[in-house]
Order: sequence, then structure tokens, then C-alpha cells
Amino acid sequence: MSNLHRLHLQRPQPCRWVAALCALVIGSASCPPALAQINLPALGDTESEDFGIGTERKLGEQVMREIRRDPDYLDDPVLLEYIESLWQPLLAQARANGNIGSDLDQRFAWEPFLVRDRAINAFALPGGYVGVYLGLIALTASRDELASVLAHELSHVTQRHIARSIDNGRRQSLIGTAAMILGVLAAARSNSVDAANALIVGGQAAAIQGQLNFSRDMEREADRIGFSLLTGAGFAPGGMAAMFEKLDQSSRLNDSGAFPYLRSHPLSSERIGEARARLGSSPAMPAGSAFEHGVAQARARVLMDSRVDALRRWQALDADRPGATPTERLAAAYSSALASTLLRDWARADVALQSALGLAATQARDARTVRAVALLTAQSLFERGDPLRAAAALKPFADSGSRPVMLLAGQVRLALSFAAPGTTGGSTGVAAAAEMQRSVDQLQTWLALHPRDAAAWTLLSQAWARLGQPLRATRAEAEARLALGDLNGAVDRLRAGQRSVRTGSGNVDFIEASVIDARLRNIEAQRRQIAADERSAAQLH
Repeated sequence: MSNLHRLHLQRPQPCRWVAALCALVIGSASCPPALAQINLPALGDTESEDFGIGTERKLGEQVMREIRRDPDYLDDPVLLEYIESLWQPLLAQARANGNIGSDLDQRFAWEPFLVRDRAINAFALPGGYVGVYLGLIALTASRDELASVLAHELSHVTQRHIARSIDNGRRQSLIGTAAMILGVLAAARSNSVDAANALIVGGQAAAIQGQLNFSRDMEREADRIGFSLLTGAGFAPGGMAAMFEKLDQSSRLNDSGAFPYLRSHPLSSERIGEARARLGSSPAMPAGSAFEHGVAQARARVLMDSRVDALRRWQALDADRPGATPTERLAAAYSSALASTLLRDWARADVALQSALGLAATQARDARTVRAVALLTAQSLFERGDPLRAAAALKPFADSGSRPVMLLAGQVRLALSFAAPGTTGGSTGVAAAAEMQRSVDQLQTWLALHPRDAAAWTLLSQAWARLGQPLRATRAEAEARLALGDLNGAVDRLRAGQRSVRTGSGNVDFIEASVIDARLRNIEAQRRQIAADERSAAQLH
């Protein structure tokens, strides 16, 4: 099974740490009374006096190191590409509007990521990280609704709301603050509400909870600025009002605790009314592809719960049911095809794929939707051990610059290279080696611009190993570990590379050896700094 899609078959774990994090980072419906006297900077201030840009980014990285190791953290290239297609125009508009200064732009990560969970939620972290639940994607009916949530969370980041909400760190070190946040997350993941509440209301944890709550003024500011980003980036202005109304109505009909977004972003009639009022002065925008969003929504619905009984429900969807719109029919066919693939029911997968391909070609007729269905076709063929047909399905999109195409195509080429009679002899072997080198070139170009892409580093490591370059493979594996926040693992792999240089003979890549030495020094310096921060935190406590 491919590394790219292995996560899809993991049984989802209770993702309670993110709900707790939302309560910490983007506020909750209530705040301990003792914290009411914390003074926040004026909304016009760019940052807290004692919580600067570098400090905020560092705190965000510390929390993300833990999140990336969690099984609910999901790198699904197809869904992430769709989220990025909404996120990047919003980010560009924030820059154009002057919401992001040059220092903030360079220092923050500006990185959305996915959480595999059915709950309706999204949240902002310190340092420019924004988490999106699959349940939220599944709820939204249009790209404009989903973009409105991203615009709101992006505005929390650009307006430095987290920095404004955190009290001065004189009483608590940065490591201590991160540890307290993660402690609340760990308690919340214990499935014991009492344990989580006990930690939140106890001493310093209560202080952290209150310090990170957003005020009502901050929520209104995020609404206002987010709406400006939404419309400026070309999304329909009705997306925000429609999303607010949908959340409000759905929570009233189903108050089962599945809407943590509303606990951290409590809706009021005032906020909903303001969102509606803004529509009057906003120009109409053309709607985006409903088909592309329908495919993303279908993928999120299947992946957010990969239990067998849930997959069988999605597999049973009928794309030809009477009264269904073309978008609903495509979403049903895609859901059935993906669920059948994860269940390894190839016969039913083929039937659903044929239906989805036909609908994408005749009804959707937009390139991104066609490519999304072709990617699922290639994924299904690859998972069943047919890399030749998978390669054929991907061939029309080989030069699209798409991350999911690049990653899946790289895995397909790797599989084909093992099927060839050697990578150095014979015409087939030479062709396979040339294809592997093509993957290497694409991955290196991509990683020059996206150095934190762990999946790309892992695939590059496998490609270098297949091409007989073990030292380069080792360094790429180390970079993958680093991208996942595993500094110890990265150091281990780099030291293994140094040992292979010392004990090796013949053709040693001295340039690569020098790169390994430099990277090792850099990462060990990071480890020493983290250790020093931890010692300082221990002394304070």
C-alpha cells in the first residue's frame, strides 16, 4: 500500500485535543471570572509589547511538533490542494490590503492543515497555522462558505489576536506556555471531560485559558476583515452569511456536541445580522465550480470516518437516484468509488469510477474537477497493484504542477522501476531509471519552494535509494523527519549518513557529505536551544 494513502485506512482516533485547542486559542463561550481584568492592547496595535512575531512563531512550531505526530493529523494531498486553492487568494488579498507586514509575512508559516474528525471546527494557532476539520469541509455547500471560515481564521492571524490575548511571559516561559497548552490537549484526549475541566480551571492552566480567549471585539474584527478578504479574493459575498446561518440552524437541530466551532466562535444575532447587512454594499461575484467543491466535500465525508460500517454506507450511495442534481450525482459516485477503493472492492470501485468520469467529462467540464476524478482513478488502480494503468490515468496531468499528481506519479514510477529488469541494464531498465530521475527533478524543484513537505522528502528519499544514491536518500529521510517535527529522528539519520561516509570507499559524494554536516550542526543547535528553554521552564516552576 502506498505511503501517500496509508493514513486513509487508519481507524480515526478521538480528536479531542483539537477541540480543547480551539477553546484555548480561539476562545470559548465563557471565561473564568478571575481573568476578566487582563488588559488587551487596543485593536489598532500590531502586536503585544511582550509577545513578538518571533515568539509567536516559535510557540506555534512547538505546538505543531506535537500535532504532526498525532494520528488525527492528515496529509491528504487532494484535499490540501483544494484548501490551498481557497487559502492562497485570501492570503494574497490580505497582503494587498496591507494586513500583513513584511516582517510578519516572512516569519509566519501561513500554513493550513487538515484534521481527520467529523466535528464541525476550524482553528488558528500561533505563528500562522490554521487547522481545518474534515467535518467542516463536509458541511459546507459551496467553496464560498468554506472560504469564509478560512478568511475569518486568517484574520485572527493577521490581526495578531493570539499575541494580543496572551499576557506577558515574565511569569511563564515560552516552553511552559506551550507545555500548558499541550497539557490541556492531553487531558482533553483522555476522553474525560472532568479531567480536562479540572486542568483548565486549575491555577496556571486557567490563566492560559483566559489569556488565549478572543474578545467579542476581536471576533467582530475578524468578521469584518475576513469579509473584505473574501470579496476581494473573488469569492461570493454571501458565503459568510450563508455559513453563519447554516452553523446556527444545524446546531439548533442537532445540539450533540458536534459543533465545537460554535463553542469557540459563539454566534450571536448581531454577528449574523452584520454579515447579512454587508451583502447590500457588496458586488455580486461569479460562483466557483460547484462540482469541484462537491468532489472535495465527498472526499472529506469518506475520509473523516474510515470505519468499515461507515465506508459501506458511502459505498452504497446511488449516483442515479431520482431528483439528484448533477453535482450531487458526481459527489455520490466519487464517494462510492473512494469508499470501495478503501474497502478494496475493485468491482464496485470500477462501476462508480466510470460513472464519476462520465459526469466529470459531460457535466462538470472544468479541468480541476476532471483531474480530481482522474486522481482517484489512478489511486484506485495503484492500490490494486496496477501501476501501468495508474500511470496512464495520470499522464494527461503530468505537467500540471499539482502536488497530488506529483506525489502519486512518483509512487507509480517507483513501483514500475521495481517491475523493470534492473535500473541499469536493458531498455526497460534505462527507461525506468529515466522516469525515476524525472521524479527526483520534480521533487527537488518542489522542495526548494516547500521545504516543510514531509511526504515529498520521503518520496525523494525512496527515489534516491532506487537510483543507487544512499547518502542522498539518507539526508532526504532526515529532512522528512525534521519536517514532521522529529528532531531526534533527523539527527539520527544525519549521523547515520556521516558514518556511511567514514566507512565507505570509492565514490563518496563529498558535496552531499558537506551538506549533511551543515544540516546536523543546525539541527543540533535547535535541539540545544529547546533543551535550554526546557531547563529554564523547569527552574521557573
